[in-house]
Amino acid sequence: MKILLVDDEVELTDPLSRVLTREGYQVDVATDGERGAAMAMAGTYDLLILDWMLPGLNGLEICRRVRSRQNNTPVLFLTAKDTLDDRVTGLDAGADDYLVKPFELRELLARVRALGRRSLNLEAPSALPRLSFGDLQLDQANQLAYRQGQAIELSEKETALLAYLLRYPNQVLTHEQIYRAVWGDQEPPSSNVLAAQMRLLRRKIEPQGAAPLIHTVYGKGYRLGG
Repeated sequence: MKILLVDDEVELTDPLSRVLTREGYQVDVATDGERGAAMAMAGTYDLLILDWMLPGLNGLEICRRVRSRQNNTPVLFLTAKDTLDDRVTGLDAGADDYLVKPFELRELLARVRALGRRSLNLEAPSALPRLSFGDLQLDQANQLAYRQGQAIELSEKETALLAYLLRYPNQVLTHEQIYRAVWGDQEPPSSNVLAAQMRLLRRKIEPQGAAPLIHTVYGKGYRLGG
């Protein structure tokens, strides 16, 4: 697996790149945003590890530029920012996972392995049925939702979350059930990632004036219903 690591902290990139190399990964390093963006868009990588705060161009903008080219390479953010709003911003930019500094090396390696396995867990698009509830429809193959006559573009993770909710309408789905269904055998996401993903999904499928569909069941999980 080929990894691009973009971080301006040499005291982090040097040992981390050595560890990743020892684990069998091919690692390229960039220490500023402009160089990192050029490498991310010009090279062929299986994983991008991006620091949020970078000189020249921040990790959010790199991620947005990569996604604007329909590039679905997994993105893992490394950052000191840890509020729910920060996580929503990162996920909204197209990130797949989020690790807060300082972090344990073994946790980072576990997340790298999980993101590297992601493509092995995807179903063939042609096998994915359309799902619906009330005025909401989901085209899984094309990662599009439809509500009030409007097409809504979804990320891969948002599509998986919504599909799972649509398969079990009016049922409380626990956090653990959602982790198993959406993240599979990957490491469970870091704290608040599920809440941030749900917040993004709600923002997209519950436009102003539309009835809310996803309900939080505090202390348990979520329920899709009228």
